[in-house]
Amino acid sequence: MQFSQKSKEHVDACRFCWMCHHVCPIGNATGLERNTARARALGLSLVARDAIEYSEDIINNVYECSLCGGCMTDCVTGWDPVMFTKEARLGAALDGKLPDYIMTLIQNLQEKGNIYGADCNVPDINGGDVLFFAGEDTRAKSCAKTAVELLKKAGVDVTVLKDEPNSGYSMDFLVGAAAEAKSIMENCAKVVSNYKTVICYDPADAKVMRREYKEYGIDLKAEVVTFTEMLAKLIKDGKLQVKNSGLEFTPQDSPICARDLEETEPIREILSACGTVNEMLLNKEHTMLAGNLIMNEYMPDVIEKVAEDRWINAKNVNAKILVTASTADYVMLDKTKPDGVELMTIEEVVTKCL
Repeated sequence: MQFSQKSKEHVDACRFCWMCHHVCPIGNATGLERNTARARALGLSLVARDAIEYSEDIINNVYECSLCGGCMTDCVTGWDPVMFTKEARLGAALDGKLPDYIMTLIQNLQEKGNIYGADCNVPDINGGDVLFFAGEDTRAKSCAKTAVELLKKAGVDVTVLKDEPNSGYSMDFLVGAAAEAKSIMENCAKVVSNYKTVICYDPADAKVMRREYKEYGIDLKAEVVTFTEMLAKLIKDGKLQVKNSGLEFTPQDSPICARDLEETEPIREILSACGTVNEMLLNKEHTMLAGNLIMNEYMPDVIEKVAEDRWINAKNVNAKILVTASTADYVMLDKTKPDGVELMTIEEVVTKCL
C-alpha cells in the first residue's frame, strides 16, 4: 500500500517513547502491546518501507484502534497516529483487503442506510428550519424522543426526518478518505443545507459535518451545532427554566466533543445549572473513551471492557450520577452499569430539573 509523505513521516517517528502507552482505552482493555499507537506505528512503518506485506494481521490491528485521539493528546512531539491509521484503512480498501467484518458493515450501510442493518427508531416530525439530526447510532440503537420534546418545550420548531441521510461518519471511520465516503457526505449536505440550523444529537455527526466536509471540499450551508451547545444556550437565554436540584453529576466527556470539537464547557454549564459537578480524574480533553458502537459490532468483549474501565474511573471519585451526551457512550455504559450509581443522558438531567 502507499502512504502519503506526511503519514510516512509520522509513522516513522511515532515509536520511540511511551507517552501515550497508558492512555489508549483499547490497549488498557486488552492489555496487549499491539493495541498501542507505538506498536501500530512499528508495524505500519515496515509496511511503508515494503519490508513486510500489508498482511491480514496488520490490517486487523489497524481496525483495533478507536480513533479516539487520546494518544495525540498526550504526545508532546505532535505525531498523529489517527491520521496514519485512517490512511492505512483507506489503503486496505483500495488494495481490496478489507476484512469480511468491515465489508459486512459497509454492505449494511449501502442497503439499510446504517452499518447495523437496523430499522429507524426516530419518528418523522414536520417543523421549521431547524433540523434535529439524530444520527446513525441513535436511529439504530437508541431513541432521542426526550431530546426532541425538550427542544420543543423550549420553543424550538424542530424538524426530524425519518429518512434522515447518513452523515458519512461511519464510512469515514471505516475507510477514511474514500470516494464512497465523500459521496455519502455530499448527499447528506444537500439534504441538511435546506435548513438554517442543524442540531446534531451525536457529537460524531457534528464532527464530520464541521471538519471532514471542509476537508472534502463539500459546501454545507447550514449552521451545525451540537445538542449540548443548544441546550446550554437555551438555559442561558431563559428558554428552559431549570432549578438547581442539589444533586451531584459527573460528566463523561465524549472524546469527539472534547478533542475533535474542542467542546467541554456546555455540558458543565448545563450540569452546574441543574446541580453540582463532580469531575472524574480523566476529564475534558484528557477524557477516556466509554463506548464505540462501530467497534462493538466486531470486537464486543473489548468495547464492553472499555466501558467497564470507565465505570471504574467514575466509582473512584464516588460518582453518584454519571451523565453523557453521546449515544455510543450511553449504550455501552448502560450495558455495563454497576450497582450503586445512576446513568443519565444530558436531556434526562435537564428534564428532571425543569
